[in-house]
Amino acid sequence: MINEKERIWLSSPHMSGNEMKYIKEAFDKNHVFPLGPNVTGLEDDLKAFTGASACTCLASGTSAIHLALIILGVEQGDEVICSSFTFSASANPIVYQKAIPVFVDSEPGTWNMSPELLEAAILKRIEKGKKPKAIVAVHLYGMPAQIGQIMDIARKFEIPVIEDAAEALGSKFEGKACGTFGDIGILSFNGNKIITTSGGGAMISENPEYCRKAVFLSTQARDNAPHYQHSQIGYNYRMSNISAGIGRGQMEVLLQRVEKRRENHFFYVDNLSGIDGLTFLTEPSDDFYSNYWLTTILVDPKKTGGITREDIRIEFDSLGIESRPLWKPMHLQPIFEKYPSFVDGTSEHLFEIGLCLPSSSNISDEERWKVVNELKRILDK
Repeated sequence: MINEKERIWLSSPHMSGNEMKYIKEAFDKNHVFPLGPNVTGLEDDLKAFTGASACTCLASGTSAIHLALIILGVEQGDEVICSSFTFSASANPIVYQKAIPVFVDSEPGTWNMSPELLEAAILKRIEKGKKPKAIVAVHLYGMPAQIGQIMDIARKFEIPVIEDAAEALGSKFEGKACGTFGDIGILSFNGNKIITTSGGGAMISENPEYCRKAVFLSTQARDNAPHYQHSQIGYNYRMSNISAGIGRGQMEVLLQRVEKRRENHFFYVDNLSGIDGLTFLTEPSDDFYSNYWLTTILVDPKKTGGITREDIRIEFDSLGIESRPLWKPMHLQPIFEKYPSFVDGTSEHLFEIGLCLPSSSNISDEERWKVVNELKRILDK
C-alpha cells in the first residue's frame, strides 16, 4: 500500500511561505470578513499581472462564470455557445440561468474551440431564430485557444465572449494575457490550479462596469439604502479577506510557478519524445505561450502494442502516481447530452486516448524521473 505522503500528485498546492504575513495581518486587524485590504490588494495584483483594467475576486471560477452570464443578460431560454472539451464548471452556470448550452468541438492544434465549428454553430442557430446570447471559450490545460479567430467571429456576429482562463493564468496569445481578449475573463484559484487561494476565482475585464456589477451581485445585491433593501437577486460569491491573503502570497511567486510548470513539460518532452505512439500537446507556434498547467499526452494503442492510456493510468495508480484522463466532452455527459452540439469527433478521440501527467510545481526531480521511467517500463511491455 502506497503511503499518501509518498504519492506523486497530479497538481498539488504549493505554498510560497509568504502567505502567512498577509493572513496574520488580517487576524491582527480583525479583518476576517468577505472584504478587506487583501481582497483589494489581490485584485490590484491581478490587474497588474494580466494588464486588465478591472478585477473582482470571487468565491470560485464557477461563480465568476455565473455572474458573467447574468451581467451579459443571459436569461431563461437563451442559448450560450460553450466549448465541449472542458470541465463541467464551464457549462453548469449556463444551466443555472435556465439557458441552453450549445456545445462546440475542438480543433486539433490547441484542443480548444474550433473557430470553423463555432461559426457553423452560430449560423445554424441564427437560421433557427436563436442567435446565441454569449460564447464561453476555454483555454484548456493552459494552452491558449485560437482566441484571435474566435474574437473575430464573435465581433462579426456581435456576440459577447466569456473567456474561461481558469487553467491559463500566466498563458499568453501574441504576447497578451489569456483572459483579457473577451468581454469578460474568468480565473480560478482552486487547490489544483497554478496558484491557489484554497478556493476562489476572479473576474477580469476591460469594462470596469462589469466588475462593479459583479461586486454588487456577489454581495447579495444590496441596494444603496441605510437598511437592507434588495431590488434584484444577489449571491454570496465574494472572496474572503483570508483567502485573498493566501492569494497575495501566491502572486509573489506566480512567475516562478509558471516557469516550473513549463520546465516539467519540457522535461517530459525531452525524455519521452520519440516513443512510438506517444505524443504531447505543444504550442502550435510562437504566437502561443502556455503555462503548461498540466502536461498531457496522447497514447495511440495501435502504435504501443495495444497499451492504452487506461492501462497506464491504472498501473500508475498502483505505483502511487496520480494521473487523469483528459476531460470527458460535455456533449457526452449524461446531464448535457440532450443539448445541441456541433462536433466532428476531435474531443471524443482526445478523451479516449489522452492522459494528464503529474505536473505540480513542487514535484521533485526524483519524482519526475519515476514517472518517466515507469512510463517507459509500462510501454516496453
